[in-house]
Amino acid sequence: MLIIVGLGNPGAEYARTFHNAGFLTADALAAKLDVNIKDKECRSLTGKFFYNGEKVVLAKPQTFMNLSGDALRELMGKYGAEESQIVAVYDDVDIPLGTIRIRKDGSAGTHNGMRDIILKAGYVPRIRIGIKKESAVPLRDFVLSRVSDADIKILSESTDRAADALKDYIINRDFEKIMREYN
Repeated sequence: MLIIVGLGNPGAEYARTFHNAGFLTADALAAKLDVNIKDKECRSLTGKFFYNGEKVVLAKPQTFMNLSGDALRELMGKYGAEESQIVAVYDDVDIPLGTIRIRKDGSAGTHNGMRDIILKAGYVPRIRIGIKKESAVPLRDFVLSRVSDADIKILSESTDRAADALKDYIINRDFEKIMREYN
């Protein structure tokens, strides 16, 4: 069992914001695997498939970012998944735009969605998508701002790289390997 949860905010008004980097990664991975993320369950949109007999669930919580832990906790309960069987993917304002960081655990930093996941679901492995730019805009406004055409290209490259790392993880189930190869 593996649940990959991409964090973001539901709704068209958030679709092209920095805070939806997790959703973008989940969509990129779904495209690579030819999986549709359209089922509604546990306050999430999900897509499911089997790889080598193991169920894999791709999820995009629809609870809004700050309550991501609620949706993930429900998914974990439904599928009997433990912390080690989860990978969370989300934006990180402390990492430069265009980079990714893969870790087995750690703090939530300034990310409220990850803070909620740690509180309600535990310390899960994660992939952080860098969105840091020099900006005088307050953090909340920045992460919810529309990504420019120039920046969406950079962000898409990093979400695609994160999707490649996740695909590699699904195939090899070696988190240390993807940390070495994709960090």
